[in-house]
Amino acid sequence: MRPPLCAFHSKTRTWAAHGHTTPDHPKAHPAPLPISSPLFSSIPRSLQLPRYQYGVFWFLLLAVLCLWLIGPSPAHAAHFRVGVVGPWSCDPLFSKALPSVAAQLAVNRINRDPVLSLAATFDYVILEEKCETSRALDGFMGFIGPANPGYCDAASLLGKGWNKAVFSWGCVGYELDDVRSHPTFAHSMPRPTWVLISLMQHFRWAQVGIIASSEDSWVETSIKVANSLRSHGMPVRLVVTIGNDPGSVRKTLAKLKKVEDLRLVIMCMHSALIGGGPQKLLLETAKDMRLTEGSLVFLPYDTLLYSLPYHNVTYPALRSNSKLLKAYDAVLTVTIDSPKTSFYQAYQEAIDRGEIAGNVKPTQVNTYCVAVICSRASAMLTHTHTLLTLSKQCCDLFQGFSHPVRTNMSGASLADYVILDTDGKTWDLRPTHRIEMAADMVRFLGRDIHFPHGISPKTDSNCWFIKGIICTGGTHTHTQIYVNHPSFLFVYVSLLLSRRRINHIRLFRGPNKILLTLDDVTFINPSLSNKVSSYRLMQELNIQIDNFTSSTFKKLFLLLFCLSLFYLQNGDWAWLKRLPHGTFRNINPKTSDVFELMKDMRHENINLFLGFFHDCGVFAIVTEFCTRGSMEDLLLNEDVKLDWMFKSSLLLDLIKGMKYLHHRNLYHGRLKSRNCVVDGRFVLKISDYGYNEVLEAAKFPYTEPPAEDLLWTAPEILRGPSPGLYGSLHGDVYSFAIIMQEVVMRGPPFYMLEQSKIRKPPPLCRPVVSPDYAPMECIQLMKQCWNEEPDRRPCFDQIFDLFKNINKGRKTNIIDSMLRMLEQYSSNLEELIRERTEELEIEKQKTEKLLTQMLPPTVANALKVGGTVEPEYFDNVTLYFSDIVGFTTISANSEPIEVVDLLNDLYTLFDAIIGNHDVYKVETIGDAYMVASGLPVANGDRHAAEISNMALDILSAVGTFKMRHMPDVPVRIRIGLHSGPCVAGVVGLTMPRYCLFGDTVTTASRMESTGMPYRIHVHNSTVKILLELKAGYKVQLRGKTDLKGKGGTEETYWLIGKDNFEKPLPVPPEFKKGQMAHGLQMEEIARYKKKKAEKLQQLTKKNN
Repeated sequence: MRPPLCAFHSKTRTWAAHGHTTPDHPKAHPAPLPISSPLFSSIPRSLQLPRYQYGVFWFLLLAVLCLWLIGPSPAHAAHFRVGVVGPWSCDPLFSKALPSVAAQLAVNRINRDPVLSLAATFDYVILEEKCETSRALDGFMGFIGPANPGYCDAASLLGKGWNKAVFSWGCVGYELDDVRSHPTFAHSMPRPTWVLISLMQHFRWAQVGIIASSEDSWVETSIKVANSLRSHGMPVRLVVTIGNDPGSVRKTLAKLKKVEDLRLVIMCMHSALIGGGPQKLLLETAKDMRLTEGSLVFLPYDTLLYSLPYHNVTYPALRSNSKLLKAYDAVLTVTIDSPKTSFYQAYQEAIDRGEIAGNVKPTQVNTYCVAVICSRASAMLTHTHTLLTLSKQCCDLFQGFSHPVRTNMSGASLADYVILDTDGKTWDLRPTHRIEMAADMVRFLGRDIHFPHGISPKTDSNCWFIKGIICTGGTHTHTQIYVNHPSFLFVYVSLLLSRRRINHIRLFRGPNKILLTLDDVTFINPSLSNKVSSYRLMQELNIQIDNFTSSTFKKLFLLLFCLSLFYLQNGDWAWLKRLPHGTFRNINPKTSDVFELMKDMRHENINLFLGFFHDCGVFAIVTEFCTRGSMEDLLLNEDVKLDWMFKSSLLLDLIKGMKYLHHRNLYHGRLKSRNCVVDGRFVLKISDYGYNEVLEAAKFPYTEPPAEDLLWTAPEILRGPSPGLYGSLHGDVYSFAIIMQEVVMRGPPFYMLEQSKIRKPPPLCRPVVSPDYAPMECIQLMKQCWNEEPDRRPCFDQIFDLFKNINKGRKTNIIDSMLRMLEQYSSNLEELIRERTEELEIEKQKTEKLLTQMLPPTVANALKVGGTVEPEYFDNVTLYFSDIVGFTTISANSEPIEVVDLLNDLYTLFDAIIGNHDVYKVETIGDAYMVASGLPVANGDRHAAEISNMALDILSAVGTFKMRHMPDVPVRIRIGLHSGPCVAGVVGLTMPRYCLFGDTVTTASRMESTGMPYRIHVHNSTVKILLELKAGYKVQLRGKTDLKGKGGTEETYWLIGKDNFEKPLPVPPEFKKGQMAHGLQMEEIARYKKKKAEKLQQLTKKNN
């Protein structure tokens, strides 16, 4: 059968698949066909037919993958047409397909979802002609397929040669994992062998056989599956092919029966549940040959490639065939799980929405989850990316046709698989376990597998599933070598004895000697409080003081009170772990071997063994001292805050340390939180390893440990003799689980049970851990580790991999995390400093702006540096003075706050005007406003013009100014101008002010005080400058004016305008005889008072 392929034409932007191609018939519909998808295939609704066909609806996947690989980006929205081509005439199963229905379903849903279509529209065309794709090969960018694993290597090599991406769901060869050799190949789903190995590892079934039907595709599949399993170290004992006649099947099963210790039989053929005849014949014949009695488990391979419905589904193949039903009791069906929505429910919903015609059977419609994957990734295509790169960038979780779909960073789907089982009596498939590919975990679903007659296949050695270990099925490799090579055995023993002799010498000599005495240590002097119990401790040790010299006695005295803490000669801190009191006369070879083994332990998470102290009747193990104490101390210290990062770091250190010990073929036997110590860098180190071996080798008498010390001990060890003295690898895993409970809950073992004595023990007594304290995966791992059956507990290699998945690959080392936090804090601190600096600069600018508003910039700069401001003489400046006419009267008839509001409004108006002129505001005193031009920066002869222009603008603005509290009372000002020399300087140190001094200031003030309302009174000196400028200033002679303090009268002028000055000026009021020119007229105030009285009277009437 030709492998189906699908490709995209880069010039016409059209997809085509390998098979029939008929562009003239874009929507021809082939006949119905039960289908099969590479990921999530439908299962035939036509199970009620007498003959069931294997479903193959891969073409929808092909179309959808095309959408994934070559979809438009949002910036290049377009219309894309997908060509669906397949070997409809090459295989009788494909002749019944309805590709148009399935393609229409996928296209409709993609076009309806803007997240998937990304502003593009998709269409499809059904192509039926044969094998014309090769002519357009250069125009395609990628291929989908092949379905036959035998063609995968060739397809990948062709894709590499053509530089075309190849995507396949059925390839299982481990050779394709080599990216260098196959750079253009990618898997579109988890390889079935991953699922098989997860199941085999969970149940410890390593010995496997493979039976394939006679079709070429299944024969190639069986070969590739066998090679892939063998690449993972699995012993594939048999790979055979069966024919279609009972005799051939019986001969094949006879070969199978001769294979000893076989646990699992993988059937590479169409499933009997969907009409697979060869599998039905195989199982019925196996039933006759008594191969389905429980010693073997049969597993269909094809159900790994699609989702087999099992929710409320009855399979007629089992219901109508009692023999097959009984045989199927020995079958475990593994398929993609769809827990929330069954395929039929999703199919019915599609019919209700009008997406599928009501007369189309579900055997002809596939799920569209891959369509979603492809379309979501389609938007990422640019001219700078390859299809293979884009396929690996799609990492997301979304809803498929009937179940959620998750993809990893490699672009492969990480669907959950479910293990289905029958009980041999009913025809229902019921789930027992879920294989979670994302977490690499097999989760128990609460229902045990029903094996025929209650007999399950035997388990194989755990070494088959440990990487890097050669497993021989129970026979030790060294034993085979010794038996077959006696000469090698003799040489090996000689070398071993020589090495033992050398190591025995090393025990007592050299800087790295193991046996330590009082001469090798320097003790820390104990405190006085520790010396009180000296006599009691000496009695316990039964030491005769008289037998020692005074020097020896002094050292021994310090030894007894050193709290087990001392210095070695090289200056390292050490900790002394006393052994039980007993007879320890000499070091025998077995004890020496244990010491050498402990001395060779070198690992970051193993507390370094420094030696064995043996002097003055004291026997103790010497290890490195860790400043943070034990894990138990750390957990009980409430001052230390432990978040999940901290906890997971400690647990990961413990896992790595135990993993190292077990790889060295050494179990701990006494693992608990109090012999896990933490150093100053918060790195956990395992201590007390080899303690039991030392006791056994030195033949110390057994003392039963306290009951609380046995809470970490595995139940199978508690039931044996001398609990606490012997351990096992599985027992260490149990102890680790109890430590996990301590770390997660931050409490002693079993503390949440609140039971002091159990009258009738439950079947299992285990701690209860709430999901609020740790991730659910962590709790699940904990439960696996304290499983009642030791063989069901994972090894520390598996625990390490599972724990990394729980942390999602993040580094949990505390020092790394602290450094990362410090870097983040440093970055945040830099950003904070930058923000604060910017804020400081803004505030500085505000302060400087305020200072320059109060003082000239040159003066302000001099004062900021602490300098003095020298008075400065200016030859010619023009001064401006103004005040409010009748301000005293207005103030007398106003509230203080109203006066403040008046002055603030008026001076704000003035300040806005002077900003448009080259002038400097000197000060305001009450209603007086003083401005100068020509200082503090000289401006030539422009000072008179600048002041005059400003005065005209101010006078125009005052003409329309209204008081808020007296809108009917006019605000009139008098303005006086004068030009001449003056001196400017800063007077005083507290609240310094920039002041002007000279006769010019006095004269300008007199010009204002002798002026008239709405008039600009100008001195002759200013008029001369204005006329010399010839700028069109209009002045009117006022006449002789008596300027008080000047000693006579002088001619003064009115400034009444300027050429091109178009702003309206207020009309000066006319004064009758007897009226005051320097105040408000009484009738103006009287009108205001009258209106105010009337308002108060009206307000009083309303209140009454």
